[in-house]
Amino acid sequence: MTKDSIIEKIISNRNTPRLDFSIKYKTEEFTNNLFHTLFDAKSCVETNIDKLESQFREIYDLACFDNERPCKDVWNKFLTQLPTLLEKLNLDANACLNFDPASNSIEEVYIAYPGFFAIAIHRFSHELNKICIPLIPRLMSEYAHRLTGVDIHPGATIGDSFFIDHATGIVIGETCIIKENVKIYQGVTLGALQVKKSLKNIKRHPTVEANVIIYANATILGGDTTIGANSIIGGNVWITESVPENSFVYHKPETQMKTKR
Repeated sequence: MTKDSIIEKIISNRNTPRLDFSIKYKTEEFTNNLFHTLFDAKSCVETNIDKLESQFREIYDLACFDNERPCKDVWNKFLTQLPTLLEKLNLDANACLNFDPASNSIEEVYIAYPGFFAIAIHRFSHELNKICIPLIPRLMSEYAHRLTGVDIHPGATIGDSFFIDHATGIVIGETCIIKENVKIYQGVTLGALQVKKSLKNIKRHPTVEANVIIYANATILGGDTTIGANSIIGGNVWITESVPENSFVYHKPETQMKTKR
């Protein structure tokens, strides 16, 4: 096979003629600028808002081919939500500060906590997902996933004062609902019992009620599964059915110890 025939074959088998990979990197730049605009005291909000609009227009044009939804209208809708998102994120940051004995200042949470960064990007991407922006919310969530090890689908609904400790290895599915004041640790999975395309529009992921703590490596599966309010879920448990409120669920391992001779 000649070089020319190989090139021709590759071109003829491409099935994404409109896909421009620059959208990935441009979305990451937009995401970083958005985060800094809200939290960096030295950033000029007015200047950054104008820059964000320009960046958004560019990535929106790459992601969306719907002429019935002008970019400016979509951007304005998202822009009006930024003050509310900042208020929510301040609650999340304070939850980190107040719950984690290792935290030393609110500044440390904003700049150095991967869990907080993952929550922030989720709140941005979720807002865009709600107004049916294609591709961009998922690119934002995957950017946070790559940096922090936290995989939160943009469709997941998360209440106020959410705290993720240690971040790494957390998975939160698309139809998951998390209420207020929930705290989760590394390795937690809030997932589905089955993975079938026919379940796309069905609630597949659990509901976590208010004031729940979920410790490391717990796995909670299923759209009908609800973790009742004020419950504590211990580490390494596997849950596929609902838990009443005020419950303590734990895994009891068998550990054997042998003395050296």
